[in-house]
Amino acid sequence: MTNPTPAPQGAPARLSASIIAAAILFAPAIAAACACGCGIFDVGGASGIMPDDSAGDYSLYFRYDYMNQGTNWEEGHKAPASDNQDKNINTSFYFTGAQWRINPDWTLMAEVPVYARHLTTTDDGTVAGPAGTVYTGKMVSLGDAQIMANYTGITPDRTTGLVFGVKLPTGDFSGPEGPLGGYEFDRDSLPGTGSTDVILGAYHIGSLSENGLLGYYGQVRANIPVATQGGYRPGNEFDAAGGVDYTFDQVKPFKSISPVFSILASYRQRDTGPAADFFNSGYVRTLAAPGVELHFANLRLYADVEIPFYQHTNAASSLAINGSSGQLVASTLYKMQLNYDF
Repeated sequence: MTNPTPAPQGAPARLSASIIAAAILFAPAIAAACACGCGIFDVGGASGIMPDDSAGDYSLYFRYDYMNQGTNWEEGHKAPASDNQDKNINTSFYFTGAQWRINPDWTLMAEVPVYARHLTTTDDGTVAGPAGTVYTGKMVSLGDAQIMANYTGITPDRTTGLVFGVKLPTGDFSGPEGPLGGYEFDRDSLPGTGSTDVILGAYHIGSLSENGLLGYYGQVRANIPVATQGGYRPGNEFDAAGGVDYTFDQVKPFKSISPVFSILASYRQRDTGPAADFFNSGYVRTLAAPGVELHFANLRLYADVEIPFYQHTNAASSLAINGSSGQLVASTLYKMQLNYDF
């Protein structure tokens, strides 16, 4: 991919790998499997979604996301923990993915997630002891796989692109009676949603300097369930991100080092259906995400931290169901991805 602004003689004609990666909208397969906010990982910097011009046409990657949701939130403020029967959701997300750049205009991608979740909740007297007993359930399971296609042929310099994809219901979504078991795992905290989703996105990348080292990006995406099962429809989700980065070339032992700063935003509508927690689902949030990408040989490593500075959940104490209200949020989210280009 070439720079939108021609580089002067002798300067590298490239867009930094972190900007290219951030611009490709490859939603994690579990994006809608946790009503408490997993979808925010879908946007922003993520190395390795598409190789840069110095890489080959094939890429494999491993990605790790972490979120510890331990604060109860109602509307735009922190709420008492006693309002919510659930006390903590601690999740490590593991993704394995591959991509194939067919030609300069088209790239195909596929990804399968596994995640490990600990959910601490309050017993109703049927599982761990007398009613009111607080206990932790544990789960490790395969999530929903997805397939994506990225089209970059809209403009001659390929700085604007479209993304089309589908999320498949491959993760378990059967609830307490299913193979995962566990009273504490409601539909919105299971590894699968049971839904088939259409994913649509668009992005633009560009340069802010003549040498192409200072870049920017903007992206939007929508995740829309079109077929559901088991009385649960996850809410439609809309995500956006914008950011800048600066590439330091030939910083030994690396080929380049690129600090990145992004602003992320996410809007999710309420879950619906008889198995959904309608009143305690859905949110709006914005986060600041400083990060860095290291590029050496055929490997690229990207990492960032994502810190919310505004969040508003649909949960409200006045809408408490069975005495429980609120949505659990995290104070900081973490993302890391290692990419190998062939």
